[in-house]
Amino acid sequence: MKLKRIIQLLSIAFTFLISSTHAQSLLDKLDKEFKNKPIYEIATFKTTRIGLNQSVETRKKGALQISLFNRYWDTPNATSQSFLADKVSTRYGLEYAFSDKFTFGAGYSNFDKITDTYFKFRLYQQQINSKKMPVSITFFQSVSHRKVKNANPNLYSNQSSSNKFAYTTQVLVARKMTSELSVQIAPTFIIRGANSINNNPNSQFAIAFGGRHKIGKHSSVVSEYFYVANPIKSFDVYNTFMVGLNWEVSDLMLQFHITNARNYAEDTFISETTNNFNFKDPNLHFGVNATFILHTRKKKLQ
Repeated sequence: MKLKRIIQLLSIAFTFLISSTHAQSLLDKLDKEFKNKPIYEIATFKTTRIGLNQSVETRKKGALQISLFNRYWDTPNATSQSFLADKVSTRYGLEYAFSDKFTFGAGYSNFDKITDTYFKFRLYQQQINSKKMPVSITFFQSVSHRKVKNANPNLYSNQSSSNKFAYTTQVLVARKMTSELSVQIAPTFIIRGANSINNNPNSQFAIAFGGRHKIGKHSSVVSEYFYVANPIKSFDVYNTFMVGLNWEVSDLMLQFHITNARNYAEDTFISETTNNFNFKDPNLHFGVNATFILHTRKKKLQ
């Protein structure tokens, strides 16, 4: 009887040992297969713009982004004031993701008659719990063109339309600090195709600071500040500031903000803002950005 009991116990122990060894072997195989695969942070910012400036985010391949940006302000002349706002500046834009990392976009602003085109390329993406890549980095390049008759005579010389170009290069560096807080810094280089006049710098260097703090499941507070190291000299300019609220509704993103900038092309709102940030007309501008995403490619079934 005792021998039978001993045999049963040995059988149970042997079965447990075999199962444990098999399970450990399976875990070892899984560990070898996945140990070198990094896990990336997603949604550092919920959209491709923090508010005014671009963010490190790029859309998934095949995504078509349609945007309508509006900015409103009053003029100091009381007799010209109309219902809600005296002036409106609007930008119509399209953006398409050729891959998960590469995006091309274009837009037109009716207030200053500027057409802008740009591309973004994601170089690196922040990894979770890794010191190898603690930040996300995206390269951004834009080209803007303004009509001769609308160009600022204090900044652009009276040349042909082909010389009314400006080029903006940015390296967008961002980190998702926590699930609620993301920050970004963007060294910026601006160069104008037109010859410099009135001792204005033909190229400018600026640094853009931005941040997002999530306050709800689909809402967040955002803010941006742009410091220009060598500002324009022929007329008064101010560093741009923005504070606002972003609200996400499925594929629609609404952004509400107040800022002292009224232009949309990067070279203009970063370096040519002529109003200080205060509540005196026409210095404060109220902006509404509406962005809608169309998915032109079907998601692959797993």
